[in-house]
Amino acid sequence: MSSSLASRLAALPPEERQRIAAALSPDERAALAFTWEFWARPEQLPPPGDWTTWLVLAGRGFGKSRTGAEWTRAEVESGRRGRLALVARTASDVRDVVVEGEAGLLAISPPWNRPVYEPSKRRLTWLSGATATAYSADEPDLLRGPAHDGAWCDEIASWRFAEAAWSNLMFGLRLGTDPRVVATTTPKPTAFLKRLIADPRTRVTRGRTVENAANLAPGFLQAVVGRYQGTRLGRQELDGLLVEDAAGSLWKRDELDAHRVAAAPELARVVVAVDPSGTANADSDECGVVVAGLGADSHFYVLADHSGVMSPAAWGKLAIELYQTFKADRVCAEVNFGAAMVAEVIRGVRDEHDKPVGQTIPFKELHASRSKFARAEPIAALGEQGRLHLCGSLPELEGELTSWEPNSGMRSPNRLDAMVWGVSELLDSDSDVGEGWYRFAAREMGRPWPPEPAAPEGSEGS
Repeated sequence: MSSSLASRLAALPPEERQRIAAALSPDERAALAFTWEFWARPEQLPPPGDWTTWLVLAGRGFGKSRTGAEWTRAEVESGRRGRLALVARTASDVRDVVVEGEAGLLAISPPWNRPVYEPSKRRLTWLSGATATAYSADEPDLLRGPAHDGAWCDEIASWRFAEAAWSNLMFGLRLGTDPRVVATTTPKPTAFLKRLIADPRTRVTRGRTVENAANLAPGFLQAVVGRYQGTRLGRQELDGLLVEDAAGSLWKRDELDAHRVAAAPELARVVVAVDPSGTANADSDECGVVVAGLGADSHFYVLADHSGVMSPAAWGKLAIELYQTFKADRVCAEVNFGAAMVAEVIRGVRDEHDKPVGQTIPFKELHASRSKFARAEPIAALGEQGRLHLCGSLPELEGELTSWEPNSGMRSPNRLDAMVWGVSELLDSDSDVGEGWYRFAAREMGRPWPPEPAAPEGSEGS
């Protein structure tokens, strides 16, 4: 079925479309199933005009991957592209999302023109002879030599070496008469993404998660969209908006990105830090649960963030599981809301044989003797010195770190609190830093030492 006919059918009222589709032959219906112009929403079709980069900046579940895959297929089938690059954050992302994903190139291609995938060569080959080669943005030098006439770049805002990977790709985009790129991503306020948006050769399409609600699981809409809609994180991850760092935040996204690592080195210590919510039920605020490690290099590594809304029994069991998974040496928890309750939860966890696992886990009670601002400042200072590293992408935690303004009266989020508790516990144990680092950081920031007492229980500082 021609694209023009499919577009005219798509513009008809639903009842008329159904009537015409029912009258089609089996072959015509099969062709219609793989005619993207019929199924796509208008914003999923490439913009008209002269452009080099089509940037699809949209929330999760919008259909970005399908958009990128369908653009790639259409370019190959039209003969406009014959040698493409497929670039994603890591090698596994290229394979699992771009090539083999449920909206990847293999899944959306019709049986009569499905490309042959050779994983060992990182290559897709179509019947026409057109090829697409997979690249990891984590290895930007792989893009230094090859030449292409088109590319699909996925989740570019999360690329660790975005500048290098993108520059190498652009230098290689020298085949054909009109080389083009489609870039699909959930936004992050990185300097690279801002420059790409401002480039006059870029056309930007924006979109929200709810625009694709008909194709999303109801549970996702209820659990994720319902919870985060209207929040700062929701504006970024669901509405596809470029949310800037808060002016007074202690952490900046560029700084987090600059010191991010794929994995931690050898660790001297690992702790699971818990910042319980103020109430003991599943409807309370989020419980912060973060895993952090101290490297042999005296740097600090945030290994995982498993925070969420959960009952005390749930977060107690989770803390023990993380302790075992990460081979931690202790679980620590802030106990200002009730030392007896927190300790009882941790130590009361039992395994599937009803044995008291929690009783054998080293547990440390953490008491807030300083305000949250005073506790967080030395940890933020570690980040400024390049000694605090996030391992991989931790979007919810990163959103809290870059949005909390301590001088604004905002409550500090539980993920941030748990991270601060965990790194502080490791900091106290590091003989190369320890108490002296707190004193140094306080002096550099013009704050008193010893620090001021914690705010009364129930206030912002509790």
